[in-house]
Amino acid sequence: MSEDVQAKDTCTAGCIADGATSTSERFLIKVSGDMPTLEECHSFVNLPSCGAISSFTGITRDNFQGKTVNHLSYEGYVPMAEKELRKLCDEATSKFTSIGKIAAVHILGDCPVGSASVILCASSPHRKEAMHCVEFLIDELKAKVPIWKMEVYEGDDGRVWKENIEWKEGKPKRVMVRQD
Repeated sequence: MSEDVQAKDTCTAGCIADGATSTSERFLIKVSGDMPTLEECHSFVNLPSCGAISSFTGITRDNFQGKTVNHLSYEGYVPMAEKELRKLCDEATSKFTSIGKIAAVHILGDCPVGSASVILCASSPHRKEAMHCVEFLIDELKAKVPIWKMEVYEGDDGRVWKENIEWKEGKPKRVMVRQD
């Protein structure tokens, strides 16, 4: 049996043995002003059968194009955003078949500089699938999940709604509309 087939069988068996028999038990999905921590997400995806956990945490930075950022503010329709996140998790586990569990959480409301706005974690028997899964999830989340971001600047620099799509037709693209 090949290593890839063994890894898939091991993690699938491990997920069932660890009690993750349905997608609701396999995924931690939350879009809220009260977001789980990285440690809580890591703990959720940790399985004895999976030797790798990959994570991505998006943090609010203090600057953008020479402007001082005060905070980010996110808006979204929670039922639709969580439904789309669940679809992405289903798609990710179909594409990366050895994934054990996934945590996908995003904040709504204000997110101060230095705080997490999005956390993604995935577990798998080996590192590559977990790393590729998390990369896939953040790219697809930004392209498909209906969550909108406003960047608020210090002083008289105002605020800007930013389109979540960072890539269009293979080229970087960001659309901004100034809000005074």
